[in-house]
Amino acid sequence: MVFFALYKNHVNIERYFAITKLSLIILILGITACSSPSSNFKKLKTVPDVDLSKYAGDWYEIARIDHWFQKGCVNSVATYKIRSDGEIEVINKCKVDAPNGKNKKANGRAWVVDKSSNSKLKVQFALSGIKLPFLAGDYWIIDLDEDYQFVMVGEEKREYLWILSRTKTMPLEITRALVAKARKLEFPVEKLIYQGNNL
Repeated sequence: MVFFALYKNHVNIERYFAITKLSLIILILGITACSSPSSNFKKLKTVPDVDLSKYAGDWYEIARIDHWFQKGCVNSVATYKIRSDGEIEVINKCKVDAPNGKNKKANGRAWVVDKSSNSKLKVQFALSGIKLPFLAGDYWIIDLDEDYQFVMVGEEKREYLWILSRTKTMPLEITRALVAKARKLEFPVEKLIYQGNNL
């Protein structure tokens, strides 16, 4: 009887934690849905084709719309590596506040959501050991040099924007052309902060 009672309590505890976890997941999903209103912008076009093997490697940040997860970051570098399962390992590194500042690093994963072009991806950093699409952000490649020397990445709500280069600096005319394109696409380019170039 004692064993049965203990076993019953154990099962009840496990059931309680399972229900609690499920409730938290449902709550997070609900919050995500409520905080993600549909976009009022025009449909955002991405590039027609991306060769992920060419895209892999180091990309230096030239400009970005700043957000809390990159606050204070300078000399930012994103590294992409193709995993054996076809997904992409993401490593973001920067210095905090100054070029000689403290190192900051974030590891994540990415996967393609539009396999006809490979230009729309999801990127997840939180709990990245488990693939959780509701914790992932959109990563849309909206401009890409034919030699894979520079890229512009955004998403349909125009809240995020990055201009990246294979080199630490980029010719000013290219930066200006990409910013002009982003403005036409209704991104708030006045919020851009620049590294390597100042417009």
